[in-house]
Amino acid sequence: MRTLSIDIETYSGYDLSKCGVYKYAESPDFEILLFGYSVDDGEVQVIDLAAGEHLPPEILNALTDDNVQKWAFNANFERVCLSRYLSDMDISLDPFADNHLSADILGNAKYLNPISWRCAMIWSAYMGLPLSLEGAGAVLGLEKQKLTEGKDLIRYFCSPCKPTATNGQRTRNLPEHAPDKWEAFKAYNRRDVETELSIHERLAKFPVPENVWEEYAHDQEINDRGVALDMALVRNAIKADARSRTKLTRLMKELTDLDNPNSLQQMKQWLADNGMETDSLGKKVVTELLKDAPEPLGKVLSLRQQLAKSSIKKYQTMENAVCADGRARGMFQFYGANRTGRWAGRLIQMQNLPQNHLIDLEDARWLVHDGDFAALELLYDNIPDVLSQLIRTAFVPKDGYKLIVADFSAIEARVIAWLAGERWRNDVFATHGKIYEASASQMFHVPIEEVTKGSPLRQKGKIAELALGYGGSVGALKAMGALEMGLSEEELRPLVSAWRSANPNIVRFWWDVDRAAMKAVRDRTMTETHGIHFGYQSGMLFITLPSGRRLSYVKPRIGTNQFGSDCVTYEGVGGTKKWERIESYGPKFVENIVQAISRDILSYAMQTLRHCSIVMHIHDEVVIEAGPEMSAEILCQQMSRTPPWAEGLLLIADGFDCSFYKKD
Repeated sequence: MRTLSIDIETYSGYDLSKCGVYKYAESPDFEILLFGYSVDDGEVQVIDLAAGEHLPPEILNALTDDNVQKWAFNANFERVCLSRYLSDMDISLDPFADNHLSADILGNAKYLNPISWRCAMIWSAYMGLPLSLEGAGAVLGLEKQKLTEGKDLIRYFCSPCKPTATNGQRTRNLPEHAPDKWEAFKAYNRRDVETELSIHERLAKFPVPENVWEEYAHDQEINDRGVALDMALVRNAIKADARSRTKLTRLMKELTDLDNPNSLQQMKQWLADNGMETDSLGKKVVTELLKDAPEPLGKVLSLRQQLAKSSIKKYQTMENAVCADGRARGMFQFYGANRTGRWAGRLIQMQNLPQNHLIDLEDARWLVHDGDFAALELLYDNIPDVLSQLIRTAFVPKDGYKLIVADFSAIEARVIAWLAGERWRNDVFATHGKIYEASASQMFHVPIEEVTKGSPLRQKGKIAELALGYGGSVGALKAMGALEMGLSEEELRPLVSAWRSANPNIVRFWWDVDRAAMKAVRDRTMTETHGIHFGYQSGMLFITLPSGRRLSYVKPRIGTNQFGSDCVTYEGVGGTKKWERIESYGPKFVENIVQAISRDILSYAMQTLRHCSIVMHIHDEVVIEAGPEMSAEILCQQMSRTPPWAEGLLLIADGFDCSFYKKD
């Protein structure tokens, strides 16, 4: 046996969408109902475990044999669920070769080793296809596609049901309650494996590179390891939020006499009755209204702003997702952004955590941790803001350990300067690294010594750097908050011109990439610029990065943009979250390329740090659960190694120790 393709159907009393697969598989009533499989792409078999059938011994052996490749669509689900299944049977899962921290105190692995697992969803993502079996099958036009009735069958058999007089007050639907549905469910399970095999066949010409599968295995190890949560802090934060919301709502009722001051319509009407007309009560609008609002309107708007600030959902997600050992797992989706291959967040959504700016962060944290709500309310006027800033601090190391937080400095700015050959920027990164100051100096032709922290020039340099690197113009500056930062409307256009004049090689890089992509699609050929290769093959545009990894664009063709010019279009998930045709052009391709290379650098760094216990990674940052002897300085030196495929790229990482996760 070389390969084993698997699809399982399961039951659990826990809600998968709220808690994730690791907690889902811990439910006391968890069980595998159906096990569909194919050996070496042969005929699909379905084992009805719910009816008392058993897996054949050779299949059981294959699950723990690292010489057999196990395939599944979203393989993380199958691997974690089967880990629980085998453990319940007292079958050893074999410890991880690197003494994985998910092992129990006896050194026994809690999860099957991911090294021999392959994921058809990752393959689909690598090819720019949807991250669902149904979506991938539809785009590929497979003859055997996922059966659409599956959702209803899963809802019926795989989760608890509401007791009613009609169903005899039962809380679960079993096969004997609907034999016809059960047979349909078995057919659905079989079809899922058949669809996965069809995807394999269709994509066989475009295998995922072996190094990407190695990255996937490492990603799975990090997800398996998880990170500890301070559950006392989490639960008391939820209580503090409830107290705060009750108090704020009461105050708003007293000031407005409204039945429901949280109602958008009631609040807009009350403001209008008191001389303040507004079409929106969004964050930016309320901030503007507060500048000139008379009392009590200002007080009411301030209270509403506090209520809107509440970040209690992340604490609730932590409570839902935490496993029995106090760790949260499964927070990172490998290849979650399939245009760049970057990771995406799952469950707690680590990619968009609020920042922390409290000077007395640790003091505030201990007040919430200990449930000292009276002191908290006495010392802080805005409880929702405090709780929001404390979210990061809920992530902690295990007893006797510390967290080391390390991140790359200006990684995307360094990558684009390296690719474009913008010499003055590379000189900055080779010396002091103050890119905002240097950018302002270059744009406005003043000595860098005159661009001090807090000066208007540095502010302009910063906003330009953040907004204009990928072809952005006035709109990008506004979206980045230029007007809120104090810049005037009249300054924006000259700022765009100044940045582009100061960075001619980057501007040239945009349009060199545009021409290369256009030629590859129009002539169905291979092109190259700045070390990036573009090629058309079998209805796909591939962009090959210096690392050797490829970005994939489905069904590219030459279209016409809103300005009447030629452009490359392709199919993908657009702004509507639906599969659609998307326009692109040079600067947008450059953004994809730069972010993809930055992702590859992070992945290379994580591989070099594989001997460490990485528990989280967010954008260009790595968080490690370390013993007291480990040095942040040494770790950052190791992290700053330039990959062999990026000669000349200047990298630097900074890091610090902490007893809870935070921004330094």
